[in-house]
Amino acid sequence: MNKVLTFPDSAGMALSIRAKALLFHDPRSLALLEQVERIAHSDATVLVIGETGTGKELIARHLHAQSGRTGPFVAVNCGAFSESLIDAELFGHETGAFTGATQARAGWFEAANGGTLFLDEIGDLSPALQVKLLRVLQERQVVRLGSRRPVALDVRLVAATNVDLHHAIAAERFRADLYYRLSVATVNLPPLYQRPGDILPLARHFIQVYGSRLRQADVTLAPAAERALLAYDWPGNIRELENVIHYALIVCRDGRIDADDLRMGGRLPGGRTAEPSYDAPPLPEDIAASPLERLEALLGELLETGEAALFDTVEERLIRTAFAACEHNQVQTAKVLGLSRNVLRTHLKRFGLIGAEPAPGRGDIHSFHGMSVAL
Repeated sequence: MNKVLTFPDSAGMALSIRAKALLFHDPRSLALLEQVERIAHSDATVLVIGETGTGKELIARHLHAQSGRTGPFVAVNCGAFSESLIDAELFGHETGAFTGATQARAGWFEAANGGTLFLDEIGDLSPALQVKLLRVLQERQVVRLGSRRPVALDVRLVAATNVDLHHAIAAERFRADLYYRLSVATVNLPPLYQRPGDILPLARHFIQVYGSRLRQADVTLAPAAERALLAYDWPGNIRELENVIHYALIVCRDGRIDADDLRMGGRLPGGRTAEPSYDAPPLPEDIAASPLERLEALLGELLETGEAALFDTVEERLIRTAFAACEHNQVQTAKVLGLSRNVLRTHLKRFGLIGAEPAPGRGDIHSFHGMSVAL
């Protein structure tokens, strides 16, 4: 029987473009699950490495569930906040520690005391915050901003990243000593295409989940659709598979998902063009090409047709698409586009995507009973 990890109903807002289910059927996944459950019973700091959408937070939650720790599981996306905000949010602050600090508040480390703190996108921490994090791990205590009194901690730290920290260390963007502190135990989460045995069970799981919401019972996958799912490289991993199945359920007919209902396009591992193994016309050349090649071809067509104000049009579409994909999170959008947040905000105002300035100190943080959630 397949083991499936999913988020609890009370998990709250998504940290990022994350996988909402993780299933262990493929032999490689079963070996991974066994490793995770062995690690869980120790207090070792864990570093989870994997691409976006592979299920890193689900692994962290399973580590916590299997650990026997009685405290809470607290998840934080390090890439969602500015440096000034995440400093106070991680370590807490006292009244008057900075402008707008009208009352003392515990940070995420204190909130997770007795439990597990999950730091996603750990590679995005600034050098200054890396030093502070290293000190917390070494001394097992935290000092709030504006205070000199240390607070003892009993927190199991699980960090995650989708970047190569070895390259970041070589480029002097990440501290080697912090890396060794974080990677006492390392979990390498392979991309979905390297776990082919999980693809169809995951697809059936999402058919059940979304079929129930859409009031579609007993929807099945046609053999040609199964072959198409197995032939695809899944660059967006489990999150992409979820979206593909959700869309297929909306457009399918007679309780059966056919290959034509699957909205996919990409390349196989190793750069090989995906060859459909089902009875459908071959992919057009513009779909088989890489995304950048397709973009270049489309821009060429627009230039030939004499599209008016092409630069402004393309710029606006890019900003709008990135802002929507990042769920209107300005920090994430700026990071994806390689812009500073101030430059991004200028574009967002220019295209009417945001209005007046937010209240000072709020940014993208909403507070609920002393806990901060990334939007």
